[in-house]
Amino acid sequence: MIVYTYTALIILYMLSVFIDATILDYAVGVSAVIAVILASTRSKGLYFYSGLLFLLIGTGLFLFQDIPWHSFFLYFDSMLGVMSLFLVLPFLNSIIRVGHYDTNLNLLLRRNTNQLDQLYKRSFLVSHVLGLFLNIAMIPLLKNSLHHTLKQLPKEKAHAFLSQSLLRSYALCLSWSPMEVLVSASLDMTDKAYYEILLPLVMIVFLFAMIDYTLSFYKYRPFGLHIMDSLQPSSSKVRRKIIEMAFMLVIFILLTSLFQYFSQKGYLLSVVVVVIPVSIMWALLIKKQKRYFSVTIPHWKERTNGLSNYFFMFISAGLFVNMLSSSGALSFLQTAFSNASDHILIFYFMIGLYFFAASLIGFHPLVSITLLGELLQPILPAVSSIPLTIVLITCSLATVMYSPFNLSVSILSDLLRINPIKIMRWNLPFALMYIISSILIAYGIGLFL
Repeated sequence: MIVYTYTALIILYMLSVFIDATILDYAVGVSAVIAVILASTRSKGLYFYSGLLFLLIGTGLFLFQDIPWHSFFLYFDSMLGVMSLFLVLPFLNSIIRVGHYDTNLNLLLRRNTNQLDQLYKRSFLVSHVLGLFLNIAMIPLLKNSLHHTLKQLPKEKAHAFLSQSLLRSYALCLSWSPMEVLVSASLDMTDKAYYEILLPLVMIVFLFAMIDYTLSFYKYRPFGLHIMDSLQPSSSKVRRKIIEMAFMLVIFILLTSLFQYFSQKGYLLSVVVVVIPVSIMWALLIKKQKRYFSVTIPHWKERTNGLSNYFFMFISAGLFVNMLSSSGALSFLQTAFSNASDHILIFYFMIGLYFFAASLIGFHPLVSITLLGELLQPILPAVSSIPLTIVLITCSLATVMYSPFNLSVSILSDLLRINPIKIMRWNLPFALMYIISSILIAYGIGLFL
């Protein structure tokens, strides 16, 4: 029941994007309300309380405005593009498992590794590659892979190692990932194409990977490792797997950019449309189509069935953001951003501060960036959009490293059975350096545009 409800909502939403019909808009709204009600019965913890707060405030703002009651159903759509991506990502995740890309990269972690700083670099690289395709599923996968090796270290040192190597790499890989929803949301906000921001983002990511490598050398070099593992990967096989992944990533980026160019429907919707065809094509190219479909369908149903937390919080947040925008309740923030836009460096730092503050009070970065899009709407045409896109992406995704309310930090703290504040303490200095440096780099790029 829950799987069919979520799927029907997303199908209706996708149709409404391409077909301009009022009846479809209302059908989407009614389906969204049904999905919120069903999801609320399965949602738990922070997601439930955040979603409930968003829903109550959004409904309250609606009731205090002079709006026809039936238009209530038209205010739930702003986060449905995000949910569409969540619904189709399992099709891409499955091809990584079917093609054994994850196991080959995990075996690479252990090859000729006898120093902790070597293991750090390997885990950083593997988590970066897997994060592009497996997203958040990469964290428990690599934590389990590294668990036995890190038993040789003091517990505090092992926990710091995992939180830094996995979360920093994850944040950096998401910063240029064409499948990352915050990248898509930023591109849609500034109306830019992915290829326009790819090079500067890759350069920033490379710079900070090298900085982290250097820091890890001085931090972990004194610690030796003793790894006994008879499973040694074939260098040629691992190399072939990496080339295959790189090739399909290029194909994915090209097809997504072409669809965005010809459809003019935004980058996020383009990603949603392209994910399934590319995944099937990939399975055909590696001649594992039967295995792919036998694994994918059950995996997709399982993942969709587990999306209630997201559906409840994000659809409720969509109502909250739309009603805040129409009510003018945050006009003081809009004025502050508008005034700062005349001083572009201050404007960028205000955006960085906004994401930092929102992440510490419990706002998911997807909610924060959607709300920010509404606040910046009047001034977006006047602001240089490529540097702004870089600022939006880096500042929003830096929260992956440190925010106690972010899913990545929550999952890792649960796996390690430690307080998420510890993870925040280990990663916050690096995250702030990443935010400040990215803002300054974006400002420098803006001077030449």
